[in-house]
Amino acid sequence: MSDTPESIMIFAAGFGTRMGHLTKNTPKSMIEVAGRPLLEHAISPAEDLGLNIVVNAHYHAAKVEAYLRGRTIKIVVEEPEILDTGGGLKNALPHLPGEAAFAMNSDAAWAGPNPLKILADAWRPSKMDALLLLVPLERTVGYTRPGSFETDPTGRLIKSSRGDVYTGAQIVKTAAFADMPNGAFSFWKLWNIWLERRTAYGVIYPGMWADVGTPDGIGLAEDMLSYV
Repeated sequence: MSDTPESIMIFAAGFGTRMGHLTKNTPKSMIEVAGRPLLEHAISPAEDLGLNIVVNAHYHAAKVEAYLRGRTIKIVVEEPEILDTGGGLKNALPHLPGEAAFAMNSDAAWAGPNPLKILADAWRPSKMDALLLLVPLERTVGYTRPGSFETDPTGRLIKSSRGDVYTGAQIVKTAAFADMPNGAFSFWKLWNIWLERRTAYGVIYPGMWADVGTPDGIGLAEDMLSYV
């Protein structure tokens, strides 16, 4: 655990277009699931590990800022344009000290152990540039797409539409982001490099995971959590 990153980037800037009317005046990260905003479902496991928490915001950023006011959480507002996942993390680098950081989407719910602890226990910076938290398709709720990755016997990632599902949680080394041009770009920009170098790894989450990207996903996630 001594090599565990000290900081986490939580993504809360997106438009949430798949949520339809629910995000007309509200950022997706502030939609409630089981009585708590989605953002809180991401913050809680980070607080449990004592991490330095950074949250980005763009769409209805003022509502994210108001919710987090008074807490020891750094908010980075992306202006004038949204920066996607990779660009968002690069933009927040001044607030993410160390050689690596956790990164986590805020549109999910978890039923099981702390997902960040699973990543921390499996993180081996001597051989990894990225460690993605995966879950088998049969342990997902509200997820309607194919999987994204398989792992070889050593845990290295292999792209595969028949593989496991990326949960939106990972640890990444941050130096590569500093070398990227400013502006919007996806994590895939660096994942593809690390996949080619064979320094991208995956670890399986042992619990259930809910993708809360649509209105139907809210009820499905709440049903999942009710059995915890």
